[in-house]
Amino acid sequence: MTKIYLDNNATTFPLPEVIRAMKEVQESVFGNPSSIHWAGREARNLINSAREKIASLLGAEETEIVFTSGGTESINTALVGIWEGRETADRRQESGERFEIISSPLEHHASLKSLEYLKTKGAEVVLLKVDRQGRIDLEELGQKISSKTLLVSLMGANNETGNLSPIQKIGEICREKKVLFHCDAVQAMGKVPLSIKKIPVDLLSFSAHKFHGPKGVGGLFIRQGVKLSPLHRGGNQERGLRGGTEGLTMIHGMALALEVVSKELESSYGKLFLLRKRLEEGLLKGLDGVRVNGDGEGRLSNTSNLLVEGVDGESLLFNLDLEGIAVSAGAACESGSLDPSHVLLAMGLNPRQAKASIRFSFSKMNTQEEVERVLEIFPRIVNRLRK
Repeated sequence: MTKIYLDNNATTFPLPEVIRAMKEVQESVFGNPSSIHWAGREARNLINSAREKIASLLGAEETEIVFTSGGTESINTALVGIWEGRETADRRQESGERFEIISSPLEHHASLKSLEYLKTKGAEVVLLKVDRQGRIDLEELGQKISSKTLLVSLMGANNETGNLSPIQKIGEICREKKVLFHCDAVQAMGKVPLSIKKIPVDLLSFSAHKFHGPKGVGGLFIRQGVKLSPLHRGGNQERGLRGGTEGLTMIHGMALALEVVSKELESSYGKLFLLRKRLEEGLLKGLDGVRVNGDGEGRLSNTSNLLVEGVDGESLLFNLDLEGIAVSAGAACESGSLDPSHVLLAMGLNPRQAKASIRFSFSKMNTQEEVERVLEIFPRIVNRLRK
């Protein structure tokens, strides 16, 4: 059976050159980067090189990049770290007000559950309205920001629908209103151009395994001058913001993966757009009761979230899996949950429709032949399930 992997928003396959580079480091560089002897210096030099490379690709300063275990930790560090930071705490104490964070109901659970936690600590959380296509209203954002707003936290690209947020405009609004802006760029990084020099963002989270790097490593951009409290307390690693010995091999692999995908950004975007277009046109033409969830145009080129009326999403996934086709029904972190997607519900779909929706997400490793295979198998499965 031919296996076809179309769940790349959940995770991507590490690039062969990344695997080779990580293996070489694993075999030759073993020192603790905090040690002052030659073995430690070798390790420290490798980490410094990775930090410089990632900073350069983002248009940031190397001192503005903090390495973490992945997107969830980066997001938690940004949200909880700002709330618990000394400047924020002092401001709350001086004013006596309950301060607020503005976000949206479409965010990843790493953000939403961090916000729920902060509510128990006295934070007010304001969630913006979204329309049927999953877009926020920039005018509402501007109106909601007030003197007690500490932070706006919005994702750059939605992991379920692929919707792209106007982060340039969001950042400009936040800069004008003099509030901090955190962008969850976990799905956007390595898929669309991101330049700190152009985007007025103060904190930006990313994760290596979403752009063909290793799992278990990510990063957080923290603009110079932004103060936050560390999530992990321990040694002075990562400027005291993330105690613990750095994952040298994974950090090296992440930097290389980002370098490779950044060079191929334009060509990959075009290729993925054509694969997605062929898939959607083929399925919408070949089947009744199928529609795209999300912004028709303003999406990642690799993501297609489809509502398939008259079927149960889990049954559809199971039958596709039997044919060797791997797709998903939403966020990977929520697999096994019987609840419908919170993203699709926020967009106005009812629970039945949300449960009848599945997500295809491509990577540079997918081919036209794989799409044709899906177009051959998918309608047959749907028709059988509808009967």
